[in-house]
Amino acid sequence: MIISKTPLRVSFCGGGSDLPSFYSRHGGCVLSTAIDKYVYLAIHKSFYPNKYILKYSDMERVDSPASIKHPIFRQCLLDYDTGPVEITSMADVPAGTGLGSSSSFSVGLINVLRAYQDLDNNKELLASEACKLEIEKLGEPIGKQDQYAAAYGGLRFYRFNRDGAVDVENVCMDPDDMSAMESRLMMFYTGITRKASSILSEQKRNVTSGMAEERQLRLCRMAESLKNELENGNIDALGQTLDESWRIKKTLASGISSDSIDEYYESAMDNGALGGKLLGAGGGGFILLYAPEDRQDDIRRNMPKHCREMPFCFDSDGSVLLYNDRMLTEHGHP
Repeated sequence: MIISKTPLRVSFCGGGSDLPSFYSRHGGCVLSTAIDKYVYLAIHKSFYPNKYILKYSDMERVDSPASIKHPIFRQCLLDYDTGPVEITSMADVPAGTGLGSSSSFSVGLINVLRAYQDLDNNKELLASEACKLEIEKLGEPIGKQDQYAAAYGGLRFYRFNRDGAVDVENVCMDPDDMSAMESRLMMFYTGITRKASSILSEQKRNVTSGMAEERQLRLCRMAESLKNELENGNIDALGQTLDESWRIKKTLASGISSDSIDEYYESAMDNGALGGKLLGAGGGGFILLYAPEDRQDDIRRNMPKHCREMPFCFDSDGSVLLYNDRMLTEHGHP
């Protein structure tokens, strides 16, 4: 058996510039962090000689990869000729909540499949293969930031070049500043799940128009500036940037926000938050807030009861293999 653990992500600024329709014209950049909420995948040889068994929110038992309903499972098992296997997927957080879970799933699945076939592996390969899978082969109208955040982990700055290459840069912060920044971040689940593709499809169309394109360019400049501010110790710049970028992002496509989400956000701002945003493409999922610790209880008290808080920390490892019994066997263990 081989088990992978792949983090979800929180994007701070620049999202949307990782869409091919934008970065191929202007280049793009995103500042984001992986968090300690994970997607787990386990693979082992199928007990049944001619059956592929897949366990996720549904369960499939089929004779060939071509018969698999789940698109990511189907494409990966067509690409990697594993023979009959059993694969189980679990996650700390539901899909469709704005934390990049589908890309974390893709990265984690590629990680275990490559290990199962004893293929070379590294962070760049995991990220680029997941992008190829989701964007080119499956035709999803998504960008590249989620796959890179899942593969690499950590607080990083991603630069999307016009030729499609991605540069991965560390955000070099003082450890005490990073710890303080973590403690000022809060996340609440709105109870609404959504599929990102419809919002991203509209955003993809809109960012090629003049006004929306200029707003997206502004978000890129803000992401660059935020990286510099954080590296210079101004962690409260994160709150200000989140607020300004969220107000811009809401104008890029309909459905990014809603009356109820705006109400939750303005309540948090009235009670001491310095900024925040709805995570992911929009429409639901998690609200991220940046607030001084002495104001966080006020925010909690005034948030609707159904908006459940989810504490989190940053993840620094990216997608890793938790267990590989082939490696144990190679090293002489039973």
